[in-house]
Amino acid sequence: MKTLRLLHRWSGGLIGLLLAVLGLTGALLVHEDAFLRATVPHAADAQRQDTATLAAAATRIFAAQDRPRSIVLATERKGLHKLSYPGETEKGAYADQDGAIVQAWTSNWARPEIWLFDLHHHLFAGDVGDIVGGIAGLFGLAFVVTGLILWWPTRRMFHLRLWPRMMKRAAIVHHHRDLGVLVAPLLALSLTTGATMNLKWFSQALRAPFTAPSVMEKASAAPRIKGGKLAPDLDWSKVIGQAQAKFPGAEVRTVGLPAKTGGLIAIRLRQQAEWLPNGRTMAWFDPATGAMVAARDAQAMPLGSRITNADFPLHAAKIGGLAYRLVMTVSGLALALLGTLAVVTFWGNPSGLPKRRKKVAAKQSRVKIEPAAEPRPENV
Repeated sequence: MKTLRLLHRWSGGLIGLLLAVLGLTGALLVHEDAFLRATVPHAADAQRQDTATLAAAATRIFAAQDRPRSIVLATERKGLHKLSYPGETEKGAYADQDGAIVQAWTSNWARPEIWLFDLHHHLFAGDVGDIVGGIAGLFGLAFVVTGLILWWPTRRMFHLRLWPRMMKRAAIVHHHRDLGVLVAPLLALSLTTGATMNLKWFSQALRAPFTAPSVMEKASAAPRIKGGKLAPDLDWSKVIGQAQAKFPGAEVRTVGLPAKTGGLIAIRLRQQAEWLPNGRTMAWFDPATGAMVAARDAQAMPLGSRITNADFPLHAAKIGGLAYRLVMTVSGLALALLGTLAVVTFWGNPSGLPKRRKKVAAKQSRVKIEPAAEPRPENV
């Protein structure tokens, strides 16, 4: 138990602040749509999903000289389309549902929700940040497990407090243990789903009992069909109408142009039973003719793939309405508080010894021990 406590303390002291940052940014991002509705024109507009409106917006947006690579369409909670551009990862824009640009940016720092997401998901470090964040999530899971083990002998001292009784080490440690136990299920959920999204091997390991990784990869692969050159006057009503006819009742979520020559137009849809906000139901089209060449029903994917598709909506509170958003907000704020106070108490006293014991130990180390005097020889 002593070794476990030592590992828990030192690990928390070293990466607690990172977990705190992830928790705080995650709690803020849960309310991104509400922030946009309050600050960006047309973000509070009602969602329109009729073929004519979607086709008109796609025609206008893709006809621009500086056209985007893809469009993420408006939702029930956010009445704006989000545009992403090729080759410039930091360039983006919001457009209203008629296709008119409302706001555009060329740097992630121009929009708070953009740089917050970059910090939360990538730690401002791209793919390396993904790996670091995933590993931090695994450490967080280890903290949850070891924290429960360390709390068990002190369970009779449990007190429900949102804040330490006093800002002294003993009170903070007591509060840390009790709050950690209280939110352990929420932390386990958010940390697990976060780690699975960032670490492919971890996700595959968890889903392997349900579906082999090779089967999941094959089910998620795009069709190997070569498309023609993108037609300048492509009939977007025809393209979007075919997708809606293939999956009646599904919500059209994204429209993407070919990433390279010979690629296909890709449309993502979300069927009613799908939790993922942008769905995993797909339809692919020849850019030259607008004819549908392939489709994929997300509900027919292997079980492991369907479980994987639930990671993001569970992690980002994209299901369950306001109640679940508040639950995940509590999870993020609790992680921020636990991580911050863990760092404060650790670096304020890395040894973990009470101040009185530390003073005694320091005093004993300063005591000079004199060698014993040799006995005098007796006079003969």
